Amino acid sequence: MDNFARKRVVVLGSTGSVGSSTLDIIRKYPDRFEVLALTAAKNVDLLLSQIEEFKPRLVVVKSEREVKNLESKLPEALSGIEIWFGEKGYCTAASLSDADIVVSAIVGAVGLLPTYEAVKAGKVVALANKESMVIAGEIITRLAKKTGATILPVDSEHNAVFQVLQGHDSLHLKRIILTASGGPFFGKSKSEIESVSPEVALKHPNWSMGSKITIDSATLMNKGLELIEAKWLFDVPMEMIDIVVHPESIIHSMVEFVDGSILAEMAVPDMRIPIAYALSYPERLNVGVKPLDLLQVGRLTFLPPDEQKFPCLKLAKEACRVGHTMPTVLNAANEEAVYAFLNHRIGFYDIPRLIESVMNEHRIEQTGSVEQVLSVDAWARKRAQEILKEWEVKRKY
Repeated sequence: MDNFARKRVVVLGSTGSVGSSTLDIIRKYPDRFEVLALTAAKNVDLLLSQIEEFKPRLVVVKSEREVKNLESKLPEALSGIEIWFGEKGYCTAASLSDADIVVSAIVGAVGLLPTYEAVKAGKVVALANKESMVIAGEIITRLAKKTGATILPVDSEHNAVFQVLQGHDSLHLKRIILTASGGPFFGKSKSEIESVSPEVALKHPNWSMGSKITIDSATLMNKGLELIEAKWLFDVPMEMIDIVVHPESIIHSMVEFVDGSILAEMAVPDMRIPIAYALSYPERLNVGVKPLDLLQVGRLTFLPPDEQKFPCLKLAKEACRVGHTMPTVLNAANEEAVYAFLNHRIGFYDIPRLIESVMNEHRIEQTGSVEQVLSVDAWARKRAQEILKEWEVKRKY
């Protein structure tokens, strides 16, 4: 292993959960990886500590204000590091000519353009930004074929499917089975869930994730988005993708083949496993994850998802079935609804109510370009915010 050249890595979203875990792996293997660029939004203090440790060539933050904040705190010894801000900076980092792998870990639709630029540049992309595939999967996959870019899924479910498919002809694939933990409200009644606070919804039983993804897990929207992503990543119709609730989060997903065999990837719930596999593919790295003790686990449970209790999953399936620009609207409305819930503006079940309202008003268009996708995304966000304000006015009277 000592004879391998170090992979040069760009980490988009380095201060988030996946970005921090990525740097944890790089920290363990300094002989295998070097950091070319780090990007973040507003968490300047954490970013500063990452810069001091990994000494990237380029750093990107959200706005000019964060640039000034960062520059004021940067030690003189690191004053030569380039600091950019905004969309142009993110896209520049994503397409650096000497980058070997780009980890796309920005949360939300804002990660689309940097991911697109990395694929356009023909990079190996370790994809954690599922929204890119949800809202522009057809565009991204078509572009990857054209440029020779390689997309390696980082989401634990898609990474599991990717691992299981190694060495197997896709013609033998019968079904993909995505597993869902059930989130923090597994086993709760609809009346118990109805009035939950964001603080309660953020307490996931198995995974440590960012707030937006954790709420998506609580509503099961995360699984709906993963269904749409899987459709594009593995080039299968949605009818070949099933979802089962698996509360133990030990089996991360399964693949059924035409002969009736089902293969599963199993591990403790730790995002360092799929991240490390994407970083080191086709090799594997020991990143210090606790071994899986099946005797301690005892049993593995599988149940159908309850779409009446968690209507976001049903809405995601409908968006996937309709296709074209509807998944873009679904994702944008969901992001606005989740942030409204986190800010105590709406209740838990107002999340699917808002999403459905925006979807019902959308006039479907065939997906043609990234610009069009971003335009539809902007419309959906604006309409979601307008509806939120209408609800707030009604509540006052």
